[in-house]
Amino acid sequence: MRVYTRTGDKGDTSLASGTRIRKDHPRLEAYGTIDELNAHLGVIQSGIPDPLEKQRLTAIQNRVFIVSSTLAVDDPKFLEKLPKILDEDIADLELAMDRMLDLMPPLKNFILPAGHLLVAQCHVARTVCRRAERMMIRLGSEIDVDPLLIRYINRLSDYLFVLARKCSYDLGAGETIWTSDFREREKEVQ
Repeated sequence: MRVYTRTGDKGDTSLASGTRIRKDHPRLEAYGTIDELNAHLGVIQSGIPDPLEKQRLTAIQNRVFIVSSTLAVDDPKFLEKLPKILDEDIADLELAMDRMLDLMPPLKNFILPAGHLLVAQCHVARTVCRRAERMMIRLGSEIDVDPLLIRYINRLSDYLFVLARKCSYDLGAGETIWTSDFREREKEVQ
């Protein structure tokens, strides 16, 4: 099997069910962004030191693939055959966040996405996740998008924020606090 088909050279592509759409269609933007998110999750998964979170990230990647696949299908018969995102998947993310937060001091300030490469990568994934959520909501104005998919992606962005904090904590990197007097502090450094 060859990777290239040459069928998309004029700006359209096929959905998983065979329907041809333009590459800038909101459906493709949504599941393409979900695919981008999954790639970022893979980077985090490959570098995370905590074996439990490494395993959880693989499970999350499988669920994110379900979200992408679901958005890439417009045939109800084909859609029935796909695995589903479940309420328990969202509950698992919430439980994981609660467990991580119990291990760390409470957040009392805004933080910047910095301090360690892995922490910053979690924040990149979080922002891509938020963009994917916005695109899914936009797509929902054109087609039915399962609200459970949107809830999962929303909760995943929260999980990635907490994971960034946990990585910072585990790695001893500290959190980079945002302060409103940053200009004064910059002058002190110069």
